Amino acid sequence: MELKPSRNSTIRKPKNNDMNKIEHLGIAVKNFDISIPVFEKILNTKCYKIEKVESERVNTAFLKTGESKIELLESADESGVIAKFIEKRGEGLHHIAFDVTDIEAEMKRLVNEGFVLLNELPKKGADNKLVCFLHPKNTNGVLIELCQEIGEQ
Repeated sequence: MELKPSRNSTIRKPKNNDMNKIEHLGIAVKNFDISIPVFEKILNTKCYKIEKVESERVNTAFLKTGESKIELLESADESGVIAKFIEKRGEGLHHIAFDVTDIEAEMKRLVNEGFVLLNELPKKGADNKLVCFLHPKNTNGVLIELCQEIGEQ
């Protein structure tokens, strides 16, 4: 069975500023002391970096297997966004992050497509990245993060 685009869809060729790949999956956890060993066992690899992102009041821990990365997110305080997320939804998938070549061009493209950004300018995130988030109300309830390696542009 061959799938064909609907009359309303358009097929376009990728450009340099399109999303390149899934950069990582972000998982909200209550406690690194419990969660890091769990994911180290699942992925059969060690956590390679723990970092605090002061602006978001979050601690991050990264694990990598093959080309895939997992970012564990632990709230740095009770009023942080991760603490609020866990209180409302429990531990689990928090966001999907996409690697982009030019974050500002991608932000502009997505705004022109009708998406709402949670931050108007890229900001420094974990793992040496510039980041921007799309509001989940426009993305079927999924928080989307755009990531660009700092120094890549």
